[in-house]
Amino acid sequence: MNMKERLLDDLKAAMRNKDTLRKDMLQIMRAAVLQVEVDTRQSLDDAAIAEILSREYKKRSETLQELAGSSRTDIIEKNRAEMAIIEEYLPRQLSENEIESLVRQAISQSGAQSARDMGQVMKVLMPEIKGRADGKLVNQVVRRLLS
Repeated sequence: MNMKERLLDDLKAAMRNKDTLRKDMLQIMRAAVLQVEVDTRQSLDDAAIAEILSREYKKRSETLQELAGSSRTDIIEKNRAEMAIIEEYLPRQLSENEIESLVRQAISQSGAQSARDMGQVMKVLMPEIKGRADGKLVNQVVRRLLS
């Protein structure tokens, strides 16, 4: 079963179970995927769908950061619940140790020597980890290892 079918089946199940939060989040996720398909006029594969879902996850993560320390616990809890639903559909995220190992391999493949060669390392690295790690964390690891 591909990702689009899974989203639709889970949406139907959420509607049957009257799980409003899950239903709403699945509708948002499906709408984001369908919008990109309409805009690009092509059917998306699971990797492209995972990328769209990771953007949705990142939006909620940024909202949580903005609301940190505020008294709006209702919005914070809703965002956390939405993030948990999105995580179910994303590929397993790499740990920092796994990222560091991949970065070391990319550095040796590209022959990078200093921080000026960061672009070469990222060019080798990103196709391997796309959608499986936060770009900020990858960037920090590459900078640390190249300095």
